[in-house]
Amino acid sequence: MAVNSDMRILHVLNHIRQTGNGIVNATIDLACTQAKLGYQVAIASEGGTYEHLLKQSGVQHFQLSQQQTVRNVLPMGQRYGKIIQTFKPDIVHAHMMTAVLLAWGYQQIDRLWGRSPYRFITTVHNEFQRNATLMGLADRVICISQAVADAMERRGVPKSKLRVVLNGPLNSPRQVFAAQQNKSVEDLDSGLKRHVSIPPSSIVTVAGMYQRKGISELIKAFDQIAPRFPATHLYVVGDGPDRPQFEQEASVTSVGDRIHFEGFQPKPLQYMQQADIFVLASHREPFGLVLSEARSAGCAIVASDVDGIPEALDHGQAGILCPPKDSQALARELAQLLNNPDKILEYQQRSQLNLDRFKVERVAEETTAIYGEIRPTYPAQKVSVKPAIPH
Repeated sequence: MAVNSDMRILHVLNHIRQTGNGIVNATIDLACTQAKLGYQVAIASEGGTYEHLLKQSGVQHFQLSQQQTVRNVLPMGQRYGKIIQTFKPDIVHAHMMTAVLLAWGYQQIDRLWGRSPYRFITTVHNEFQRNATLMGLADRVICISQAVADAMERRGVPKSKLRVVLNGPLNSPRQVFAAQQNKSVEDLDSGLKRHVSIPPSSIVTVAGMYQRKGISELIKAFDQIAPRFPATHLYVVGDGPDRPQFEQEASVTSVGDRIHFEGFQPKPLQYMQQADIFVLASHREPFGLVLSEARSAGCAIVASDVDGIPEALDHGQAGILCPPKDSQALARELAQLLNNPDKILEYQQRSQLNLDRFKVERVAEETTAIYGEIRPTYPAQKVSVKPAIPH
């Protein structure tokens, strides 16, 4: 598809470190894919591991510290202004809250001085955050699921601003980049595993170690069923502030030696490709980027019936939905799968159907089509963009 390569897009987020942060991962994928489509793209952040990938993909990076300290407020504003003057974006796309305030504030200053301002887009990745309503300051608000759009409308964001673009990590530039890399300094320094081998009957979760990810319920569920399935192990992949608590909870179970905390892994897909079952037991989950990856890996999936998870699993066609915060219900679903290899195979096959809509190219095309709505001098991609569904 032909695009106007003069269109200049600036994404703003806190950092671009390779830590498993879903917001960072989604933004990196979007920026690199937009550059591949022919747009002029840049990211402003405090930097990180993905700088080399951005350079390789033709995405410019501007250093911007967004530390929320009194001493950094003025330098941050000044630096952001210089980035705007240098790059001259047509679209500024903010993904985190500090970026929203910077982008909106500078846009208002331009209007006050009678200058033609850039147009301003936000993506709501975590609607449950208390200050997420501020995302509504933008000219358009992209929601990563219909559930998020409904929640933002309830918070008072005008329906006319809301657009739905489902997350999609498949064909990710990050995965291609990781496959090309040799051992990195980070891998050597942190001792991260590069190759793993786990029993095929294993259960895997990949999640940040936060209470809202439902790790406690998963540990309790595994403790209930594990004595009946002695070959089954649980692998918990990810890191975060609540990891010590989860490790303590696992250690007092009767099967603590079969619960493995793997920490952050730069290539979590290799765990999913070897496991039979993937679980995402979140209490809140706007979409669950990892669910698309688990589907592509061919896992049978069990996940919470909450927020955007049903949309990520084709409303139960591509995985089993169970109530959140309910370890007994989770244990029942896992036991039913482990008792029935044919059912595991059925859900593994189901998970791999209808995956085209989770490709990064679709996300980039729908997103740039939304830019075209508010920047009509640039032709939007000819794709169907899903508005928020009216009530």
